[in-house]
This record gives sequence, structure tokens and C-alpha cells, in this order.
Amino acid sequence: MAEFSQNRSKRRDGEVLGGAVDFLLANARLVLGVGGAAVLGIATLAVKRLIDRATSPRDEDDAKGDAPCLEDSWQDLSLLKATPRLQSRPPPAALSQPVPPPAPSLSAPEGPADTGPQTSPQLSSPAPPLCLMFQEKLLAFERDHVTMPGAHVSLAKQLVGDIALELQAYLRNKFPDLPFGALVPGGPLYEGLQAGAADPVRLLVPLALEPGLWSLVAGSDTVAQDPRCWAVRRTQLEFRPRGSSPWDRFLVGGYLSSRVLLELLRKALTASVNWPAIGSLLGCLIRPRVASDELLLEVQHECLELTMAVLLTVAGAQDGDLLLAWPLEGLAGNLWLQDWYPAEAARLRALDEQDAGTRRRLLLLLCTVCHGHPALWRLGRDRLAQVVLHLGEQEADWAEAALGEHFLQALELLLGSVERASLPSHFNRSVNLLDGLREEEIDDLGFALYRGLQAPEGLL
Repeated sequence: MAEFSQNRSKRRDGEVLGGAVDFLLANARLVLGVGGAAVLGIATLAVKRLIDRATSPRDEDDAKGDAPCLEDSWQDLSLLKATPRLQSRPPPAALSQPVPPPAPSLSAPEGPADTGPQTSPQLSSPAPPLCLMFQEKLLAFERDHVTMPGAHVSLAKQLVGDIALELQAYLRNKFPDLPFGALVPGGPLYEGLQAGAADPVRLLVPLALEPGLWSLVAGSDTVAQDPRCWAVRRTQLEFRPRGSSPWDRFLVGGYLSSRVLLELLRKALTASVNWPAIGSLLGCLIRPRVASDELLLEVQHECLELTMAVLLTVAGAQDGDLLLAWPLEGLAGNLWLQDWYPAEAARLRALDEQDAGTRRRLLLLLCTVCHGHPALWRLGRDRLAQVVLHLGEQEADWAEAALGEHFLQALELLLGSVERASLPSHFNRSVNLLDGLREEEIDDLGFALYRGLQAPEGLL
């Protein structure tokens, strides 16, 4: 008897729900039009099926297994997922005309109308748009997790400068015959774009090459055919034979090898430098990161942590250009990588100064979010900077109120690039910045970006 009463109650609830759904669909055609009513009908039907399944009693036929129910659930989800997104359009002229009141229901009981005072319904304030809510959360995330206190910035610069002086003194004592230039700290920390301890501070170690003995060859003209790189070729061998330059012992096939120089400096940083003594002198702990292909130093202070990237550099083809000794693979292993960071930073600064924009703030937010993500960390600052540059020259409104919208646009642009497996460099369109990623890594990036667009708050 109790089960019969429960079934009657569930059927009564189903009839009430069915009546509400029918009323909703009948009025949806009037308000949304035929297309909108069709979309709403499909979605409502799927939801109604889920509710009916949840409220219906489990009989013997349903006890055959969970596989049919699981299949139906996935069908319902695919039905919802396949629903097309309506494009916003101006309302038709018919909607501006007054709608006649609906005819009284025939099933309504007859009787005198209630002449008592009618209470007007309380109109609830409309919910804020999703983009506005995300904007507020993004600004709060920037305030709590991105902005670096000024005292920490000053302390970090002081530590980096002191470590640079100690390392420069070591290189001159260890390799007195190699003309290294003065070490130059730089990078996001000095641009106000430091994204926490995971964002390395750049410490440039320039090589003083003799003028007239070296020339640059574009990587696309070498055997590697890599447009990202350059080869440093030794010249004037008939007048200045091999051995007349201190850098000649790092030649491979007549070219200055970045790989050999990296190995030399790696051994010095990991085995020869007395980092505990330097750290105790500066009041911090300094350790080289042995497992990394790059030359990285981890610095721990009682107030902050930071990472330093030691970069061997030579002058590029144009004034201000730099070539980096970078751990490249394959035929490009002995070449020098073109460094686009100075050009990226200068271009973003110029664009923001023109309209008091937030492009660099967007880059800092993207770097901070991606550094802590298990899949998006592979994007790196260089790829994220290229995305912000693309958006920065296309979009017009870069006020703070549009920061959340531009964050989502950057995710969309990244997702489209990952789907095509192509992200051209802003300064050299022949360079695809996604070439260094494996297919599995690109799939992980695409899935993470897709989920980030569905629920962007989950990235913060």
C-alpha cells in the first residue's frame, strides 16, 4: 500500500512537471520563435527524461545491469551537447506588438473573482552576466596571487645583482682566457611582469667575439633548415688560422657550437662553483637545478623564492638582437636560438603606452595561471606572449573592464592554434611555436584549454 501511494505521488509530480513543460514550450515559440523553441524543446526533453528516470521506481527490467542506463545517460548528454548555440539577433517586429492575454482555461472552476487586494510580485534583480562575474574573480586572483609586493621586487633585484657579480668573478678566475662580457640581469622581473618563483629571471652571459672573425648564417640556410636559429661561422681562416681565437676550441665543423659551450658552463655551475659559501654570504640558499636541460639556479630566501636562468648569448644580425645557447635537439643542436624576448617586451610596452592598456597585465595573468597548471605549463611565456601580441594589435578596447573578456579570447585563440597545431611567431611567420611539442602534449593542451573555456573559474 505504501508503494502504491508513493507511485501515485510520483505520477502526480510528473503530471505537474509535464504541465509546466508544456506551458513553457507553448510560450517559448511566441517569445523565441520557431528555432528557439526547437532548441529549448530538445534541451527540456533531455532534462525531463533524466528527471523521469530518477523519479521512476526501479523494477525487475531495470535490474539487468547498469550498461543500458549508462548508454541512455550518454545519449542524453550528447543530445544536450549537440544543441546548436543561438546567435544573438535583433527581435522581430512582431515582438514589439502587445501580446493579447491568454484565453481563460476551460478547466478552471467557475466562481466570483477575488476582489481582495492583490500583492504585486517581487521582481528579483537580474543575475550578473557570466563574463562580469569572471572579471571580478580574475581581478581578485590578480590581487591575491599575481601582484608581487614592491619590497619583494627590490629584494629579488638585489639578490640577482649580487649573484651576478659573484658568478662573473668566478668565470674570470676559472676561464681567464675566455673573454666573457659583463653579466646582465634582466627579464620579466625588471619589466614588472614577474609571475612568481616559476618565472625565471634572466642572467645574460655575453660572449665577446672578435669582429671580422665570425659571421651569421640563417638557420633556414643550414642543414637543419630551422628558421628559429642562426649558425655562427668562423671566417678569415686563411689569415687568422684556427687557434688564433680563444673560442676556436668550441668549433664543430667550422661553426661555434652552442652545445659545447653549454656543457662547459653546466659543469662549472654544478660542480665547481661554491654555492653554499656564496649563499651564506648573501643570506640565501642557492642550488643549481641539475635535472634541467637549461642552466637554472634556484634561490631561496626567507622572504621569497626565485629561479635564475643563466643564458650564454652572442650578438644577433641586427642591433639589439640576441642569440641564445639553448638546448636544441637534432641537427639544430649546435645552432643559436633567436631571442625574441626584448622585441616582445618592447612591443607590448609601446602598445600599452598608446592607450593605457592592460596587455602586459593579461600576459602576467596567463603566465601565472599556466605555470601552476599540470598541462598548460608547457605553453611557456614565449607562446603566451605571442598570443597577447596577436590580440593586442587586433582588439581596440584594452581598458581594465575588458580584461576578463580578453583572457577568454586568449584561451580561444590558443585552443584554435592547438587544434591546427600551428602558432606562427609574431615576428617571423615561418616559425611555428608549437613545433617542439609532441602529439600527446598537444592533445593534453587542447583538452585543458577546452575545459578552461567551459569553466574558466576553475583555472584561477
